[in-house]
Amino acid sequence: MTQFLPPNLLALFAPRDPIPFLPQLEKLPHEKHHNQPYCGIAPFIRQFEDPRDAPPPTRAETREERLERKRREKMERRQVVVEAELKLWDPHNDPNAQGDAFKTLFVARINYDTTESKLRREFEVYGPIKRIYIVYNKKTGKPRGYAFIEYEHERDMHSAYKHADGKKIDGRRVLVDVERGRTVKGWHPRRLGGGLGGTRRGGADVNIKHSGRDDTSRYDDRPIGSDRDRDRERRDRSRERDRDRDRGERRRSRSRERRRRTRSRERERALVAPVEEAGGASRRRERERERGAAGDSRERSRDRERDRKRRSRSRDRKREREGRVWMEERKAWAG
Repeated sequence: MTQFLPPNLLALFAPRDPIPFLPQLEKLPHEKHHNQPYCGIAPFIRQFEDPRDAPPPTRAETREERLERKRREKMERRQVVVEAELKLWDPHNDPNAQGDAFKTLFVARINYDTTESKLRREFEVYGPIKRIYIVYNKKTGKPRGYAFIEYEHERDMHSAYKHADGKKIDGRRVLVDVERGRTVKGWHPRRLGGGLGGTRRGGADVNIKHSGRDDTSRYDDRPIGSDRDRDRERRDRSRERDRDRDRGERRRSRSRERRRRTRSRERERALVAPVEEAGGASRRRERERERGAAGDSRERSRDRERDRKRRSRSRDRKREREGRVWMEERKAWAG
């Protein structure tokens, strides 16, 4: 069959050229370059040093030990820097710390997009505000997420300290506290080894993050996770309020829709009423006519029923009379 194939396909079935014959090599490639054949290490043993003269082996540092050493060195360097900054730290002579410390409120965990006017609107409900100072990064110029708010009166600051903790501003719940740098003796900020970081207990799954109140007894007597429960309750209450608001809006929209429908129906009735009155009179006449015809037919059927009953009663009386006559004739015949 292959003889019928075209030449281009027959070329695919053509045999290849035979493999050329090559004579055998006198030496293998590795035998040409090396004068000596491969052997073991026995000839080199005499070149090793005596184990008794060798120094003792040194122990290499493991990865965990290296990380621990670097962490310890970093802590030591940081401790030196903190001690130097503690000597220079004086909040009473700080040029940025202005105004009365007992009227100043500390607000942390602020959204980076929150502006001063937004903070003023949120915290002015507790009283008139004298000054708001948002802390910025000196290098980048971006906000650091906390601010100081000075009120006109001390009672307004206490009111905000009591009620504004956990307030949601621009999608984030803020932390509210008093200014402790100038009001608490021996206070140091967190960057200098102070702050309220020691009040966080447990791991990441049971961490307690509170607003930093002075009443430390409540942290010891309180069960683990109470702050989380309070945050959860707040979230549930906010969700419940959102749901109620949505339900109320849906109810109001449905009631508005019903009112629109009733008004449209009333308008349609007002437009159709004259036409219906004209056609309603003719329909009423037809109904009365039908009722009259139906009443006449009912009357006729009642009369027929009465006649039937009357004829049946007369037949019964006639049978009774005939029966009595027959019984009297029988008695007379028997006697």
